Amino acid sequence: MRIAIYGAGSLGTILGAFISKAGINIELINHNKAHVEALQTMGAQITGTVKFTQKVTAYTPNEMSGLYDIIFLMTKQQHNKDVVQLLKNYLSSDGVLVTFQNGLPEILIAEILGEEHVLGCTVAWGATLQAPGICELTSAPDALSFSLGVISEKRSKHFNKVKELLELMGKVEVEENFIGTRWSKLLINAAFSGMSAVLGCTFGEAARPKESRKIIQALIKECIDVCKMGDIHIEPVQGKDIVKLLDYNNTIKRAFSFFIIPIAIRKHAKLKASMLQDLEKGKLTEVDAINGIVSQFGRKVECPTPMNDRVVDVIHKIEQGELKPCFENLIYFN
Repeated sequence: MRIAIYGAGSLGTILGAFISKAGINIELINHNKAHVEALQTMGAQITGTVKFTQKVTAYTPNEMSGLYDIIFLMTKQQHNKDVVQLLKNYLSSDGVLVTFQNGLPEILIAEILGEEHVLGCTVAWGATLQAPGICELTSAPDALSFSLGVISEKRSKHFNKVKELLELMGKVEVEENFIGTRWSKLLINAAFSGMSAVLGCTFGEAARPKESRKIIQALIKECIDVCKMGDIHIEPVQGKDIVKLLDYNNTIKRAFSFFIIPIAIRKHAKLKASMLQDLEKGKLTEVDAINGIVSQFGRKVECPTPMNDRVVDVIHKIEQGELKPCFENLIYFN
């Protein structure tokens, strides 16, 4: 069986290192030549909340050949159509592509590959690429978990194997309502990743001050309201019913929601949004696939999303060089 991680940046390198550590051959593929060369010569150096160095197999996309049974897709969504069309040529006839991407990517991927060849996975942990070959795990070890699901009526041939591979790193929840699981991750990303990118800080730093926490609370509320209007049931995250904890319809519940936000995110307080990491490198972000998707669905179900709209606008201005990620950007949310 051939297995690959396509887009092995910080998350993919760490996952690949855990799988390789268990003695399973998995190929790490990345466009970043410096990162690939470092992996080839020094191995995957994992730092942060877990520390180890692991020899891995790594190379660039133009070195790919043959067919794969399982491909983990961990690139950003900006070029999904072209990337998935490329990977279709390397997927075996009964192979499966597992997308770890943010937002709701499965619909487009299934249009290209067919539903039976697509699995969706969300991760409840974060990481940062510190230097070529060096990845920092920023979430607590007991927060290393995955949610795995299908969008077709039946599970693919390789479903159980994918689950086994992920369990080499952390707990795997098999989700029957995977769209609801996608929205639970999207809610967290829209609120915390969105504000991390806008403010230029970690999740914990965004949740601590009252002014920015109010915006996070409003972003969460918009996601919940959109799902209610769209008849989507948001699934719990790591056993926690985030709707029950964070939704509100009166003053007391609103105060409780506001109070609990920093507590709810404490295991991921040091996490820096991948969108912020992109901005710091002068790259475009996937904000349109995160906050932009919330806004898009809001328009579809006629539910206003002014705060998510504002996050999209501010991040696009940062991308264009008109603004910088900083707390002064809070003035655009008044």
